Amino acid sequence: MFEDRQYAAKLAISLMDLTSLNDDDNNSEIEMLCQQATTFAGNTAAVCIYPEFISLAKQLLAKDNIAVATVVNFPSGNGQIDMVVSQTNQAIEYGADEIDLVLPYIALTQGNMDTPKAMVEQVKAACGDEVLLKVIIESGVLKETDLIRKASEVAINGGADFIKTSTGKVDINATLPAATTMLEVISVLNPKIGFKAAGGVRTLDDAISYMELAANMLGSGYLSKETFRFGASGLLVNLLSELGFSAQANETDY
Repeated sequence: MFEDRQYAAKLAISLMDLTSLNDDDNNSEIEMLCQQATTFAGNTAAVCIYPEFISLAKQLLAKDNIAVATVVNFPSGNGQIDMVVSQTNQAIEYGADEIDLVLPYIALTQGNMDTPKAMVEQVKAACGDEVLLKVIIESGVLKETDLIRKASEVAINGGADFIKTSTGKVDINATLPAATTMLEVISVLNPKIGFKAAGGVRTLDDAISYMELAANMLGSGYLSKETFRFGASGLLVNLLSELGFSAQANETDY
């Protein structure tokens, strides 16, 4: 499907949430990230940063049609619902276009479906129709296919616009088997729900594997930024190298 590697690389760039979620991030690094998001091969879909940098990123990307995403209940997923809703409201006030919410996945492993569903519902209510909600299920911790399926169902039934594999802060992040399970749930419940592979996608070959999987399961039209994303940072360097360009990027893994 992707014999033309340059086409595949350009497509992957357009589907990327270029990410920096490091404890020592500062304004200069976020400015560099925003510069990197506009490449010679086209713009990324979004940048994903901590809430305190939203206003800066919005200012820097105002003319570039690049969304600004941020994270809440991150990375542990252990926050109280009212606190997470407050985080969401504040991020939206700062100007966030997209919210990446960590599902209370530990509660789900303990058989508690009510708290995760309630959190997604209330955060989606705060987002409304204007702010995209991506729900991180932390598939590498859930591990079991049944738990990954349940987490995906809870997220979608709660109102998620996207389901996302990982925070990038655990030992196992995106995997093709987990992606397969998540995409299967999407295909059954609502093929308009988006999917985001985050963590461990470092090369064009990695990206092609996920794009082919999604296209085979949901059609080639699914590969648009409205329904498919990569959460990554170092991946951009590899993709630009494939295209004959060079760039610097934060070599973190989200």
